[in-house]
Amino acid sequence: MFNPQLTAFVRVADLGSFNKAAESLFISPTAVMKQVNALEKHLDLTLLVRGRRGVSLTPEGRVIYRYARQMFEQSAKAVQEARAAADFAATTFCVGTSILNPCKPFMDLWDRLAGQFPGYRLHIVPFEDDHEGILGEIGALGVKFDFLIGACDSRQWLDHCRFLPLGEYHHCVAVPRDHPLAGRQRLTLQDLYGQTLMMVKRGDSPSVDRVRAEVERHPAIRIEDTPQFYDLEVFNRCAQTRQPLLTLDCWTEVHPSLVTLPVDWDFHIPYGLMYQKDPIPDVARFVELAQALVRP
Repeated sequence: MFNPQLTAFVRVADLGSFNKAAESLFISPTAVMKQVNALEKHLDLTLLVRGRRGVSLTPEGRVIYRYARQMFEQSAKAVQEARAAADFAATTFCVGTSILNPCKPFMDLWDRLAGQFPGYRLHIVPFEDDHEGILGEIGALGVKFDFLIGACDSRQWLDHCRFLPLGEYHHCVAVPRDHPLAGRQRLTLQDLYGQTLMMVKRGDSPSVDRVRAEVERHPAIRIEDTPQFYDLEVFNRCAQTRQPLLTLDCWTEVHPSLVTLPVDWDFHIPYGLMYQKDPIPDVARFVELAQALVRP
């Protein structure tokens, strides 16, 4: 990891001879001398005293030698740790998790498929549900994560990854715990008359677009657009404004001040496994095995 000048200098200091250093490095004595001379010129220091009986270190040479030895030791340690990291990465699946996209459904898959990957382990990588940064997290598949799992029919998300559907989540409505609707067991669209329903704007999610089209058939329900992708601030706004929020049944526990209620409609969104567009072989094999599990 270091330049040949420093290596040649340390070898000469260790063996006390240019000739012996040359033999150990499998180069000529002249080449060793050139390397040491070039190092001294570069540092503007005299590192070795040349004599008939060999060479010895100058005071400044002893300082450079001591630190060079430390550098070599650290270098060897770095290489060892790097190789261990490479071995770890080669037998580890990195799985992303967040408040809105928890990795629990992946763990259920892993419990069934781990036997197909002997020696493999999981590394759980947390990330933030930030509506401005989520596309960057999706784009990190294959680099930061091997897998993400969550609700997905976003056209923008699917531009950045491949997706294996595993099931469906149902669209619900969340309201604050002290909202007049909070005590209902189930809502109808008529229950939302006079309310302002928060939901993402049209155009990115076909499943949300279908809900929106149905809500728009009821002009007594107003609609407020949220950011294109939900984050915790969307749930905070629901709690602060007391406006109902279109949500999913998997997000029941996201915000402690909100109650999630089913609605008399049949709207749902697929959830599943997100992975890189060009998966490495073991990721591709995991997806293939997972697909076989969920295939009808």
